[in-house]
Amino acid sequence: MRLTRALLTVTAALALAGCGSGGSGGGTDDVPPTATGSLESLAAEVKCTPDLQTDADEIRQAVCENTDGRFVLATFATDRGQREWINDAKDYGGHYLVGRKWVAVGDDGVVRALRGTLGGDVEVGADHHAHGG
Repeated sequence: MRLTRALLTVTAALALAGCGSGGSGGGTDDVPPTATGSLESLAAEVKCTPDLQTDADEIRQAVCENTDGRFVLATFATDRGQREWINDAKDYGGHYLVGRKWVAVGDDGVVRALRGTLGGDVEVGADHHAHGG
């Protein structure tokens, strides 16, 4: 559980910071079939060199950056582990592109651009913009 909390901390920091530049590519009308594969193969598809943060049996997680912006890319050993991680992470806000045993986390523009290459489904975390300011 300690490993999961550490991973969520990295993801939460990126989600709350609105990581990325808000790329405009990857329209939602032309979504390809959902990609599959290793963290490295998914990263290659979206033209980023992954900066591996966690390399464990149950999860591999890296920070990536490409022309669309900065994002976290994670792969999971099991569907259940992936869903538990997403459910916990969504409490921190952010936008999630979800495929089979992988997830990409970034701001809305980055996630939608990645969807144009990787396919998948977009999920949105808790909205933390309701506070006064």
